[in-house]
Amino acid sequence: MRVSREQAAENREKILTTAAKLFREKGFDGIGVADLMKAAGLTHGGFYGHFASKDDLMTQACERAVDELLQAGAERKQIHSANSYEAFVENYLSRAHRDHPGDGCLMAALGAEAARQNSTVRSAFTSAAKRFLSALMEIIPAPNKVKARERALTTLAMLVGAQVIARAVDDEEMSQEVLGLAMKKAKELL
Repeated sequence: MRVSREQAAENREKILTTAAKLFREKGFDGIGVADLMKAAGLTHGGFYGHFASKDDLMTQACERAVDELLQAGAERKQIHSANSYEAFVENYLSRAHRDHPGDGCLMAALGAEAARQNSTVRSAFTSAAKRFLSALMEIIPAPNKVKARERALTTLAMLVGAQVIARAVDDEEMSQEVLGLAMKKAKELL
């Protein structure tokens, strides 16, 4: 049975949304196409009607993950317009972000894995990182663009590193300590 263009577009969106979440939860190599399609409620056979390969899906999922993160940031910015940087830091270093990587930052969830992927996936990851950096530069306290980029890069590295460590350790106290200290240092920019 042939699906309509609208249904095909909806199916593609389901696949992308599911992949963006599951790649962040399980890693690029932690889930196969068959399981991704099953999670999206679709058959494995339909995958290649939407994507050329798993690598193609991985590159598009990187973009989708950052789209989601930037959308959430824009919504937070509207609510906390007076101090959107502080709201961003608090959200990023939260226990909820730590415990739900599938809904969080692409870099914290897949940074180490992206370094081992092919040039196409790495390029998509780089593009996503640059978009995220630009958004952070817009909200970070800084006297000029040069300082904003410097502070944003430093903050991004610290936040991603803190989240990676907080997720990796099996000691709740240490995990919270890492997140708390990173939050303290990030807020010192205010």
